[in-house]
Amino acid sequence: MKFTKSRLRFLVTATILFFTMQPDSYGGAFPVRPGSLVLSPSVNYFFANKGWDSLRKRNPFAAGGRFQSVSYSLYTEYGISKRFAVVGTLPFVMNNYRDNSGYNSQTNGLTDLEVGLKCYVANINYIYYFSVQGTFIMPLYTNNVNLGYGEKGAELKASFGGSGHVLGKNYYFTIENGLRQYFGTAGPLQDRYTATFGLTLDKKFKHQLSFSAGGFYSTSSLSSTYDPAHIASNKNFAFNQVSLSYGYAFSKRLSLFLSAGTFINGRNTGDGSSASASLIIRPF
Repeated sequence: MKFTKSRLRFLVTATILFFTMQPDSYGGAFPVRPGSLVLSPSVNYFFANKGWDSLRKRNPFAAGGRFQSVSYSLYTEYGISKRFAVVGTLPFVMNNYRDNSGYNSQTNGLTDLEVGLKCYVANINYIYYFSVQGTFIMPLYTNNVNLGYGEKGAELKASFGGSGHVLGKNYYFTIENGLRQYFGTAGPLQDRYTATFGLTLDKKFKHQLSFSAGGFYSTSSLSSTYDPAHIASNKNFAFNQVSLSYGYAFSKRLSLFLSAGTFINGRNTGDGSSASASLIIRPF
């Protein structure tokens, strides 16, 4: 089954929502010191020219269609005590879809602001850490289904992380799972999960390499047979992805991360690849 242009615009929008609505786990389960601030500006490039339908069958987009997006975001985390930190994410996206027939559609704008409170619940010998985070979601746009659902929402996320030594190298890992609910008509319930394993490559902790695997599952009371003329009406989709990242620490206050990722399977979503760059800045 080939994708219509209207349906395609939703599929790739659902895809990019993952990158704009789910910030990287910069802190994850690991605590941020009281009075410390973490800033992480990032840019992500995503490209897709094929996708999966409701039966998980992959097809190229009609008429040589291709979607590309550049998204920018600013993630902030501030430690207010030994147990609590305030977090926030502000994203901006630039989406473009075109095909060989001359069709060209562009959408630019802010998407969903996220503000949350993270609680570091417990630790085991200061090696393994558990945290939970509650997040409120507020759309920064109106009447633009190309930027998201346009609905308020909330998320509860649990994180577990730790560190140690293996084969003479220092390692760390994080495992996260977040349940998100949008409050509008037939607002979807979404499960977002990810696991990351990283290694430091040198004794000075300047170089690190990490591998991540994760996914996104969204469902609502709406039928999966949706009206393709309305991009955001389909709230039933899923995908899994993998990514590889390299990090370099210029100092204790500044680090750079470069990542590349690809989707490995999905349903009602685009099949694409991404590349991103982000800075981790600790001004104090």
